[in-house]
Amino acid sequence: MSNEVSAPAVEGRGRPKLQRIHHAAIICSDYAVSKHFYNTVLGLDILAENYRAERDSWKLDLALPDGGQVELFSFNGAPARPSYPEAQGLRHLAFEVEQLDEWVAWLEAHSIAVEAIRTDEFTGKRFTFFADPDALPLELYER
Repeated sequence: MSNEVSAPAVEGRGRPKLQRIHHAAIICSDYAVSKHFYNTVLGLDILAENYRAERDSWKLDLALPDGGQVELFSFNGAPARPSYPEAQGLRHLAFEVEQLDEWVAWLEAHSIAVEAIRTDEFTGKRFTFFADPDALPLELYER
């Protein structure tokens, strides 16, 4: 099966190209807990932190080493999103790492449960899953 989709040309040009994922946005239930988790435990640098009074909401921009970002939002009363059983929509967020074993030890030292390391049957690469404070599944995928 092909993923090719016929689309009308725009002024004689073909389909424009997506460059990369710019950011992933995450809505958390406890802003302080999630800020600590993503900044201190995972080590994402803070680019900007803004309180939006009209929405009674925090927005925290966190940097990934490749230039991508994680945006962390707080919204009072936001409903929990189901992760288990798996549902349609975004499944998980995956981070590439150099040393998977070091990360597993780091997370466990911070009392974060980590699944057993598995090997991707198609790439031969090792990976594991853990969850953020709101049970959002996160993956570490070894380079």
